[in-house]
Amino acid sequence: MGEITDFDALRRAMAENSGQPEGPARNARAERLLAEAERLDIPLAVIEALGHQLKVYNYSSEKDKMFVPFARLLRMWDERPGDFDEYETHSLHWVFKWMSAGMLDQPHVPLASIEKWLGEMEHRYRLAGHSERAVRAAEFSVAAHIGDLGRAGRAYAAWLAADRDRMADCHACELHGQGAWQVECGADAEALRLWRPVLEGEYSCAHEPHTVLASSLAPLLRLGRADEARANHLRGFRLVRPMESMRGAYADHVEFCALTGNEARGLELLAERPAYFTDTGQPRSRLDFLAVTALLMDRLTALGLGGQPVPGPAGRAWSAGELAVHARAEALELAARFDARNGTPYVGDRVRARMAQEPLVERLPLGVRTVRPHPAPAAAPPASEAPVRAAASGEPDLAALLAEARLLSETLRPHALEAWAAVARAAEGVELDPRDRAEIADHEAMERGPEGAPLFERAAALYARAGDPGEALAARARGAFVRALAGEVDAAATAVAALCDEVLALYAAGDTGLRQTAAVLMSRARILMRRLHEYGEDGGRGGDPEEALAEAGRAVREVLALVGGRADGDVRLAARSAEARGMLAGLAALTGDPERAAEGHRQAAAEYVAAGLPWFAVEHEVEAAGLAHGLGDVAGTERALRSALEHGGPYLEPAGRAQLHLQLAEVIGGRGEAGEAAEHALEAAHWADEAGEGGTLGAWARHQLGGLLLRRGRFAEAAEVLESVLPDLTAETHGEGAVVQAQWWLGDCLGELGEHREAAERRLRAAEIARHWPEQQDHATLAHLAAESLGNAGLLEDADRAYARAGELWRALGNRHFLVRSLRARAWLALRGDGPADGARELMTQAVCECEHALEAAEPAARDAFTAELANTHLQFGDLLARSAAGDDEVAEETREAALARMERAAELFGTLGAEGLHDRTGAELAAGRLEADLGRPAGAAARARGVLAAYPHTDTPDDTAHARRAEARELLDDLAETTPEN
Repeated sequence: MGEITDFDALRRAMAENSGQPEGPARNARAERLLAEAERLDIPLAVIEALGHQLKVYNYSSEKDKMFVPFARLLRMWDERPGDFDEYETHSLHWVFKWMSAGMLDQPHVPLASIEKWLGEMEHRYRLAGHSERAVRAAEFSVAAHIGDLGRAGRAYAAWLAADRDRMADCHACELHGQGAWQVECGADAEALRLWRPVLEGEYSCAHEPHTVLASSLAPLLRLGRADEARANHLRGFRLVRPMESMRGAYADHVEFCALTGNEARGLELLAERPAYFTDTGQPRSRLDFLAVTALLMDRLTALGLGGQPVPGPAGRAWSAGELAVHARAEALELAARFDARNGTPYVGDRVRARMAQEPLVERLPLGVRTVRPHPAPAAAPPASEAPVRAAASGEPDLAALLAEARLLSETLRPHALEAWAAVARAAEGVELDPRDRAEIADHEAMERGPEGAPLFERAAALYARAGDPGEALAARARGAFVRALAGEVDAAATAVAALCDEVLALYAAGDTGLRQTAAVLMSRARILMRRLHEYGEDGGRGGDPEEALAEAGRAVREVLALVGGRADGDVRLAARSAEARGMLAGLAALTGDPERAAEGHRQAAAEYVAAGLPWFAVEHEVEAAGLAHGLGDVAGTERALRSALEHGGPYLEPAGRAQLHLQLAEVIGGRGEAGEAAEHALEAAHWADEAGEGGTLGAWARHQLGGLLLRRGRFAEAAEVLESVLPDLTAETHGEGAVVQAQWWLGDCLGELGEHREAAERRLRAAEIARHWPEQQDHATLAHLAAESLGNAGLLEDADRAYARAGELWRALGNRHFLVRSLRARAWLALRGDGPADGARELMTQAVCECEHALEAAEPAARDAFTAELANTHLQFGDLLARSAAGDDEVAEETREAALARMERAAELFGTLGAEGLHDRTGAELAAGRLEADLGRPAGAAARARGVLAAYPHTDTPDDTAHARRAEARELLDDLAETTPEN
C-alpha cells in the first residue's frame, strides 16, 4: 500500500478495501488506513477512517474490536459535532445498533452495562429526532436473548408499532428478526410467511437473504417442506460460504445436514471453516457453531462411526466421538458464561435442546456430490417375507426356517436364496433326509451361479434318492445352463437335449409333474438363447446362426405349448410362461422386428404382474422402454420406465434405480417438463451415490440435474450442482461434450447470479476445449459469451480481445449476424474505456459495412433478417454517437446531428419490414424525437411523437409494447409542452 497523501486518496483506498473479502487481512488494512488518516490532520478523514474500521470489524470474525473505535467516535462527536458531515452523523447513530448487538454477543459485558447502553441509545436517538423503532428492536433482542419472553413480546409489539425512519434496519433485516421471533414462539408457518418477501427477492441487503435462507431450513423441515429446505440450503450456502462474518448462518447449514442424513456434506462444511472452531471475536456465533458440531458428531456416533476421522480444531487429529465430547463441553461452558451474565438458564437450555435434536428426515438427497460416511441400509423385505429366525430357546428353529425358505421359493420371492442360506447354516451337523439336503444343495448351487455346477449334480443325486426323478432332471438341466454361462454352450445344449427327452418320457408316463417338465424345457430354451447371444458376441463362432435362431424359437414355443393356459394359480408355471414370452420378444428383436419385440416384452411384463411377481417385470419393461425409444415412441418409453420403477419397488438395486430415474429424467425433460425431470435426476444422483457410482453414473445424473435447474431459473442451485459435478466429469469417461456443456451451463448460472468474472472463466475453459473440435459453432458461441461476461466484469481489454476472437470465428463460419454483433459490442466497450470515442465509431462503422455487404449478397428469404440487423446497427450507432457527445460542447451539435441521421436511417429500414418491424420503428422514432428535442427542434420531436401515437390507434390492445410506446410518446409531448415557450 502506497502512502496516502490526500483525503481523496484515502477515500479511494477505503473504497478498495471495502471490496476485499471479509476477514483479518481487510481489518488490518483498515487499521493502517486509520493511521494514514491521522497523518492528514483532517478531522473528517479520521472520522471516516474510524467508521470504515467499525464497518469491517462488524463484518468479520473480530467483532469484539468494534468497541474501541466507536468509543473514540462518540467522544469526538460529543466534543466537536461540527466535524461530522451529514453522512457521518447518520453513520454514527446507525452503529449504535451494532454496539447493542455486539455487547449482547460478548458474555463478559455485564447485563447492567447493556441495559445502560439501551438507555443511552434511546436518549441520543430522541435528541437527534429519530423514531424509537430501532431502540425497541434493540430492547427486543436483549429480552429475547436472556429469555424474558414477556418483555420481549412487549418490545416486539412496540418495535412494530413505531414509525419507520432512516435509523430503522432495512426491510429484509427486520423481517428476519420478526420471523426468528415467530420460530421462537413455535409459529414456523408464520415465520415463513414473514420471510417470503425476502426469500422471493423483494427485499435484500448485504446479509439478506443469506440469513433468512439459513434460518428457514429447520422450520421448513419441521413443516414437511423438504424440497424447499433443500433449495434454500443450496442457494443459501452459496451466499454464506465466502462471508467470514456469517458463522451463525453457516451453523444453520451444518445443522441442516445433521438433520437430513447428509452427514458427509456436514463434514465438508466443517472442513471449509476450521477457524470457526476457535475464532473468539463473536462468542455467540461460536456457541452456535460448536452446538451444531456436537449435533453432527453425535449423529455420526449413533451411526456407529464414532471412530471416523473428522475435521476439527487445528493442532491435532479428531475422531467423531472425540470431537463430539470436545464441542459439547466447549458449547456448554460458553453457554454457562452467557447464563451467568444474564442471570437465567435460557441460553444453556436452548443449546442443550439444539444438541439433542433427532433427524427430521432420514435421507434428503441434495443433488451435490458427497460420499456417504456409512453403508446404505439394505432394503428390508416386506412384512410377508420377514424371516423366522429363532425358537423359544433362542436357537435357530430349523423346521421353521425350512418352512419359510420353501414358502419363499414356491412363490419366487426375491429373498428366497438368503432364506435357504440360513437353512444351510442352521443344518450344519444335523442329520436331514435326502429331500431336505437336495433342496439345500440346489439353492446353494443357484447362489453360486456358474461355479455351482457340481452342486447341481449333487442335488440331482439327492433328489433321485428321495424318489423324485423329475426334480433330479430339473437340477441337472440347471447345471447344464450354468455351464453354458461359463462358456460351454455346445456341451450344455447336447446335455440338455437328452434331459428333455428323459423328462418328456417321464411326464408322458405320469412319473413326474408339469412343473418339473417345464423346468427342464426352460433350461433348454435358456441355453439355446445363450448360444444365440454368443453369435452376436463372437462373429467367428461356427455353425449356422439362422438354424440356431430357429432352434431357439422352437424350444421357447415348446415351453409355451406345455404351460400355456395351465398355470391355474401356480406362480412358477405362470413365471415360465412370462419368461418364454420375453424370450420370443428377444427373438423378434434379433430378427429386426422392434415393434413385435416391444409388444412381446410388454406382454411378458403384464404376465409377471398378473402372477404377483412384479419385480420380474422390470427387466422386460426396461427392454420395452429401449425399443420404444428406438421407435420414436416417447410416450411408450415413459410408460415403460414408470412401470419399471413402480414394479421394482424395494427390490431394485441402487444402481438400477438410478438408471431408471436418469432415463426418465431424459425422457420427461425432452418433452419440456423440467420440474418433474429434475426430481428424477435428483433421485438418480442419490441412488448412484448409494451404489458407490457417484463419479460415473452419479456424474451423469448431476450433469443433467444442473441443466434442468438452469432451465427452471434456479440458478444458485444449478451452480452448486454443476460445481459439484465438474471434478467427476472427464473427457475419457463422459466425453468432451459433457464437460463443455457443464462448464457452459455453469457460466450461464454465474452470469445470472452476477458473478461475471467467474462466468467468464467457465466459458473460456469450455471454449478452450471446443477450440479443437472440427465444428467451430460452439467455440464461437462460447468465445462470444465469455467476452460478454468479461465486459460485465469490467475487464474491458480482455473483453475486447475475446469479442475480436469471436468475430474471427463468426467470419470463418459465415455467420454475419454474430460478426456484426461482436463488432457492435466492441464499439460499446471502446466507448466505456479511457480512449477517444473515435475507436468506438470506427468499430460501429465496420459493423454497418458488414451488414450492408451481407444484405447485398443475401438470398431473398434472408433479406428481412439482415435488414433488421442493419437497422439495429444504425440505431445503436446513433445511440453511441449521442452518448459520446455528452459533455463535449465543441463537437456536441455535430455529433448529435450524425446520431440523428443514424436513427432516422434505422427507422426507415425498420419501416420496410411492415408489421414485423413496427415496434422497432416506433422505438427508433422516439429515440430520434428525444434527440431532436435536445437539438432545439421541438416541432420535429413532437411530430415524431404524434406519428408514434398514430401508429397505435387502438388503445385497448393487449400488446404491452404498444402501451409502452404510447406512454413514452405522450411523455415526450408533455416534456415538450413544459419546455417550449408559448407564442
